[in-house]
Amino acid sequence: MGRYNKVGVLVVLVMFPTLIFAQFNNNTSSPYSRYGLGELHHYSFGRSTAMGGASIASRNGQQINIGNPASFDAVDSLGFMFEFAINAKYSEFKNDIGANTSSNINFQYFAMNFQINNRMGTSIGLVPFTDVGYNVVVDQDIENTGPVRTTYYGAGTISNAFVGFAIEPIKNLSIGANLNYYFGMLNRNAEVEFFGASDFYGLQQYKTLRISDFSFDFGLQKTFRFNNKNRFILGLVYENNPTYNSFYSDITQKNLQAGSAIDQDTLYYASESKSVIEFPFTFGVGLSYVKEDKLEINADYYYQNWSDAKFLGTKSKYLTDLSKFALGAEWIPDKFSINSYTKKIAYRAGFKYEQTYLIFNNRQINDFGITFGVGLPVYRSKTTINLAAEIGRKGTTKENLVLENYVRFNLMVNLYDLWFIKRRFD
Repeated sequence: MGRYNKVGVLVVLVMFPTLIFAQFNNNTSSPYSRYGLGELHHYSFGRSTAMGGASIASRNGQQINIGNPASFDAVDSLGFMFEFAINAKYSEFKNDIGANTSSNINFQYFAMNFQINNRMGTSIGLVPFTDVGYNVVVDQDIENTGPVRTTYYGAGTISNAFVGFAIEPIKNLSIGANLNYYFGMLNRNAEVEFFGASDFYGLQQYKTLRISDFSFDFGLQKTFRFNNKNRFILGLVYENNPTYNSFYSDITQKNLQAGSAIDQDTLYYASESKSVIEFPFTFGVGLSYVKEDKLEINADYYYQNWSDAKFLGTKSKYLTDLSKFALGAEWIPDKFSINSYTKKIAYRAGFKYEQTYLIFNNRQINDFGITFGVGLPVYRSKTTINLAAEIGRKGTTKENLVLENYVRFNLMVNLYDLWFIKRRFD
C-alpha cells in the first residue's frame, strides 16, 4: 500500500494547484483561435514531441505516452514515472495589410505512470485540450458615419484531467481506456466604437462558454516480435462522438458617454444557459518499428470529423474534418556507453502535416512543422530531460487570411523512480 499512499499524496499536492492554474493558462495569440473551440493541442507529448508527434504505436517502459492509453502498461513493474513540461512559442502573423509578432511561455502538462500489477498499468495527468487567445482590431471609414473601430478579443482554456488504465489480456496485446474530465471557460468579446459621430451608441458583446463533463476514449496496441531486439507495433485509438454539458452566457449592451455622463442599456442578456456540445468522432492508426535500445521509427494518421460537431445544437460553417500525418524517429548511438555521454543521448527528428479543423471561403487552414530534439539521460538514473523544438507554418495570406510562422520550444522532465525494492540492509 505504500506505493498508492505516495500516489495519493502526489496527486493532491500537484493536482490541486495545477487545476486552478489550468483555468488561467493560455498558450496562444492566434486569431484563428477565435473560431470553433480555439487552437487545439496535440494528442501526444514527451519524447514524441520531437518526433513529429507520432506516438499512437509507441511503447517505451521509461517514457510516458498519452497518445494511446494502451501504452500505460509498458512501464516496468517496479517503475514509477512523473513528467511535467514547459512550452514556449514565438509567432509572426502576417496578411496583406501588415504583420505582428507574439510570444508565450506556459506550463504545458503533467502526468504520472506506474503499474498496478504485472498485467495492468495506469496513468494520471492534466493536459491542455484547447486555448483561446486573440486580439483583432478592424478600423473602417464608413460613409456618413466616419471612423469605426471593431475590436475582437478573447481568452480561455479547456483542460483535460484524465485517469487511464491499460491491461495485457494476452501476450503482446494491450488495450486501454481513459476517463477524461474536460473543464474550462472560453471568453469571446467584441466592441464597436464610433469616432466620427458623438451621438452614436457604442456596442459591447461578451460571450462565455463553460464546459464541465466526463468522457471515455480507447486504444489498442499489438506487438509483432521478430526476435529479442526487433519488433513492429500496430496502434489504434478511438473515441465516438462524446457530448459534454456546457453553459453559455451572452450579454450585449450599448452605451453613450458624453463628458462624465454615461447612457447605458442592455440589449440582450442570457445567463448560464445549459446546453451540450457534441465533439467529433476520432480515429487514429499508428505503426512503429523498434530496434531495442537503438532505433525507433513511428508513423501516424489521425482523423476527427469536426464537420459534424455541434455547438449548442448547431454546426459551425467554419469547421471541417481534421486530418494529421506524422512521421518521426529516435536514434541512440550507444545507450550503455561508459566512455561517452553523447553516445547515450537519444537524438530525435520528425515532421507533421495537419489539415486543421478550420475552413474559410472553402480554403482549409493547413499546418506544417519540422521537429527535432534530444533526450538527455541523467547520470546513474533512468530520469530523462527531453528537449524539443518545432519550426512550422500555419495558414495562408490568400483570401485575406492570416499566415503564422512559428517556433516552439519544449522542456520536458521525466522523473523515473523504482518502488517496492526490498533492501538487504537498512
